Amino acid sequence: MQAGFQNFVAFFAALLAAAGAAAQVNVVKLGVSEYTTHSRTNGITGVGVPPGADAETGNATTIILTYERMLTPEIGAEFVIGLPPKIKANATGSVAFLGDNVLSARNVTPTLFVNYHFGAPGDIWRPYLGAGVNYTKFVRIESKLASDVTMSDSTGWAAQAGIDYALNREWGLFASVAALRVKSNVVASGATVLRTTIDFRPIVYSFGAVYRF
Repeated sequence: MQAGFQNFVAFFAALLAAAGAAAQVNVVKLGVSEYTTHSRTNGITGVGVPPGADAETGNATTIILTYERMLTPEIGAEFVIGLPPKIKANATGSVAFLGDNVLSARNVTPTLFVNYHFGAPGDIWRPYLGAGVNYTKFVRIESKLASDVTMSDSTGWAAQAGIDYALNREWGLFASVAALRVKSNVVASGATVLRTTIDFRPIVYSFGAVYRF
């Protein structure tokens, strides 16, 4: 699954190289993101697991940092990374009695976008749309139901819409919303082996400061 992300990284690097000295504008953003999940699973299966066993994931807040190189006045290549938020899952369905926080993990989610900015440089308001790829790796995985838990990495599409507001030539504010495709196969080994696939379907809302140089 990492091949798709590696290919996009290569494409991103090629864009920057092609821009060369002509790319004079760099944009750095620091902000707060609300990582909201709208998860679905295919159910939890395993020996002794009752039919209808399921789980749902919650939301998390984190800090993000982005770097965008403007390749033309309208098109930019952007890299987004954040502090790994902690995502928790609660038991639902026939195993709801197991309660909250049956599984937790932090997700490292570098994302690459190619953005199209509307308007012109110097405009106070500049909306933009972006499309790209997200790579998610799950770390620090824990479960009160099993001593050994693994979650597969995920590579999938990413799309975003946002707007920049210029306070002056260098500083500004931004707000954006992004949708990501994130799926992971979960295997928990303890007294029995539990399996499920989580489709997180995250929507990420972000707001913060912009610096151009």
